[in-house]
Amino acid sequence: MRYELPDELTVICDGPIRTVVINRPDQLNAVNPALHWALANVWRQLAADRDAEVVILTGAGRTFSAGGDLDWITSFLDDPVARDESIREGAQIIEEMLRFGLPVITAVNGPAVGLGCSIAVLSDIVLISETAYLADPHIAVGLVAGDGGAAFWPLLGPILRSREYLYTGDRIPAATAVELGLASRTVAPESLLAEARRLAERLAGQPAQALRGTKRVVNMYLSQALGGPMQAGFAAEVVTMQSAEHRDRLLALRKAH
Repeated sequence: MRYELPDELTVICDGPIRTVVINRPDQLNAVNPALHWALANVWRQLAADRDAEVVILTGAGRTFSAGGDLDWITSFLDDPVARDESIREGAQIIEEMLRFGLPVITAVNGPAVGLGCSIAVLSDIVLISETAYLADPHIAVGLVAGDGGAAFWPLLGPILRSREYLYTGDRIPAATAVELGLASRTVAPESLLAEARRLAERLAGQPAQALRGTKRVVNMYLSQALGGPMQAGFAAEVVTMQSAEHRDRLLALRKAH
């Protein structure tokens, strides 16, 4: 199977296991246009790989993903066409992940922020390094968390606990993420990838039809529940993308970096 993806997202093939690596380590795996496109399109390519049975998703270097690349996001302020395309593609990422038939294990090796957090918690099993954290700081830059926590954190954990982190954008330490239902369990940093691999091998040994059918039934609940909130969330995010407050806060953040 030959994967047609940019360098920003690589697929390592090893027997029945496919390891997908977010590969912009020098930029803390921040999502630029090429990586965003790849995250939307990799799932169909994985589904077409007849030898694949389990997927591991992780980040290169010390970060899982720092979220959207600030230069790219700032360009949306004066480019509504690119802004709207990013929203369409963002919805595609979530829809493709929910539709994808194989089990996905995310090894959260470092901070998972914004979209990075979203794709991490949408996988089937979330192994998080004890030193990693999750965060959805949309509100801090004047945005509704349309492609993230506002839509589906309430499906995974207690709504009341989720609100504080969504409203503040505060970091969620690894142990707290497990407590909230946003991660499966913590793993020592030096053991994370080995543990993900061990679990992937175990899942690859399960009866494939039964495993995929079980995932499909579970994801039906997510897909049905997400239908309304996700559409409303993306619409609200587009509105806030055009606000003066978002412009001011985003430009200030970019200047600080």
